Amino acid sequence: MGTAASSSLASRPIGVFDSGIGGLTVARAVNKLLPQERLVYFGDTAHLPYGDKSTAAIQAYSVKICDLLLKQQCKVILIACNSASAAAYELVKEYVGSKARVLNVIDPIVAYVGKAYAGRTVGLIGTKQTVNSNVYRKKIDDLDAGVELRSLATPLLAPMVEEGFFNNSISRNIIETYLSNPVLEGIEALVLACTHYPLIKQQIAAFYQGRVEVLDASDVVAEHVRQYLDAQQLAAPAKEGVPAHHFYVSDFTRSFEESTRIFFEQEVQLEHYPLWE
Repeated sequence: MGTAASSSLASRPIGVFDSGIGGLTVARAVNKLLPQERLVYFGDTAHLPYGDKSTAAIQAYSVKICDLLLKQQCKVILIACNSASAAAYELVKEYVGSKARVLNVIDPIVAYVGKAYAGRTVGLIGTKQTVNSNVYRKKIDDLDAGVELRSLATPLLAPMVEEGFFNNSISRNIIETYLSNPVLEGIEALVLACTHYPLIKQQIAAFYQGRVEVLDASDVVAEHVRQYLDAQQLAAPAKEGVPAHHFYVSDFTRSFEESTRIFFEQEVQLEHYPLWE
């Protein structure tokens, strides 16, 4: 590929999709680390949460979303949802073919845990879909790094965050009840395996008082995206000003617009884009 071709490819946007707004924590982390990259975000709010959908349904939604992101000429598609990463990553990669590169949120975490916590005990919290799929356990076991993974499904946390219940006594009680579960005893690090959880990272860290490293997946994923773009020579050239990000949702609600601001930490224009006409 010539330099001209690769530079025009490099200036294309990064596509990011999720079942709703949780993936905005990943988009925010990518935006902080790579401010020159233009983002196209799709939140499939009509079908959230993916955590309790079948694999076949998640795959169907994911393929439909990729059609939109390919239309927008995304150079990379990042599946910013643990459930969709578990259910649809291989299929999406095959479907997209050579039109764009596909990244997920699971592999970067697994690699990080394998490097930083070899031979140690690590906890993980996430949705029922993510925990029951055993995807993290299988991938971590495949590393053969002697990591003992202890996973706990914490299904109330994502809807709690969606409803704006964080940083109050209700959320503190729910968080403490989950984290006190004997399954998580003796862990040295805790993986936040759901894109909603960075918003309650402070409360989770407060529970452990520095005894356990709380791993914010969105930061690990953003670093992975940075390294990947550099290695593939796909990093966008530095430009003056802020790139114009695009945010789409499959079902428009007012509360979503407010939450978008909280998750992304800045004003965001949402466009309604129904997946099925």
